[in-house]
Amino acid sequence: MSGSINFQKIIIVSCFLGKVRYSRLLEDGEFRGRTANYVLMLLFGIVCISVVASYLNVHFLGSALTFMMAYVWGRLNESVRMSFLGFLTFNAPYLPWVMLGFSVLIGNSITMDIIGICVGHMYYFLEFVYPVVADIRDWRMKRVMEPPMVLQWMCGTFQGIEQVNLQAHEHAD
Repeated sequence: MSGSINFQKIIIVSCFLGKVRYSRLLEDGEFRGRTANYVLMLLFGIVCISVVASYLNVHFLGSALTFMMAYVWGRLNESVRMSFLGFLTFNAPYLPWVMLGFSVLIGNSITMDIIGICVGHMYYFLEFVYPVVADIRDWRMKRVMEPPMVLQWMCGTFQGIEQVNLQAHEHAD
């Protein structure tokens, strides 16, 4: 066993590195200066994945969170070209699907991967698609994924009621 390659350890390490990479890319990109929104995305993912995983009796949730972040990052960076193993090139939105195909090729269960993709899709829709549709249709509730004030305060991004009212008046003019 000491000389053989343990694919399970390779997958665990790659999930950790993938989580770190896509987490950093999201934090430095779309969520720069929006720490509370970033924390809300992580909490949304963790809660949704945990709820679904409890019904499916699965225990390792890290890969699902990695797939969720890869999905969101890919959707936000549609024009980025990527390469997989040096021979397969694709655009970033296909990244989770390429990762899913690789999981199938090496014989891993894809249950958590699919859960991560579904949760990532739900988050992307609620954060980036729904507000546009709500604005076009003039719905009362414009943003579903707005972090609560206490989370904004904890993350140091709380603006206070006066600044929020001032910004609302500036946008109305």
